[in-house]
Amino acid sequence: MTELAADPTQYDLAASLEALLFVAGGPVTVHQLAAALDRKPDDVQQGLKDLGLGYAQQGGLSLQWYGGKVQMTTAPQWAAHVEKFLGLEATTRLSRAALETLAIVAYRQPITRPAIDAIRGVSSDGVLKSLLSKGLIQENGRAEGPGRPILFETTPEFLQHFGLTSLDELPPFESEVRPGEEEKNRLLKD
Repeated sequence: MTELAADPTQYDLAASLEALLFVAGGPVTVHQLAAALDRKPDDVQQGLKDLGLGYAQQGGLSLQWYGGKVQMTTAPQWAAHVEKFLGLEATTRLSRAALETLAIVAYRQPITRPAIDAIRGVSSDGVLKSLLSKGLIQENGRAEGPGRPILFETTPEFLQHFGLTSLDELPPFESEVRPGEEEKNRLLKD
C-alpha cells in the first residue's frame, strides 16, 4: 500500500474526487465517495462544491447533480466538439409537442400521463413514448389511486441535453413581465 493511500488526509480531496468521478460508471452519492475516500460526507460535499466551482471558472468538464447523486460530464459549451470527435449525430431536435410535454414533466415531476394530458388538452401517448426512447424521461413508479397510473420524471440525460447541471437551473415556473418588456424566461417561444 502506498503512503498516499495510507494517510487520506495527505492528499488533495478535489483531485481524489475528480479521479473517482472519472472512473465511476454513472452518478454516485456523496456517501459512496466519502466511504471510498475514508472522509466525512460534509468534507466530500465541500470538495465537490469546490471542484464544481473550478470547472465553472475554466475547463471542459462539469459536475451534474440529479436526485442526490453527482457525476462528471463534459461542459455544455463543448458539446458540438465532443459530438464531432465521437462521430455522433447532432443533438436531436424536439418537436413543439415534445418540448411542451418535457416542460410539464420537468416542472411537475413526478407526474402521470392523465395529468399531462389535462394540462396539454390532448393525448400525450406518442410524445411520451418518444421522450422515453430518447432517454429524456423515465418511469418513476405508480401513483396511488384508480388505475395506478405511471409516474414520469426527467433523467440525467435531460439535464445533459439542455446543458443544465441540476434542476435548480430551470427558469422560474411563472415569471412576471413588466409592461413593455419582452418575457425573457419563456420556455416555448411562439
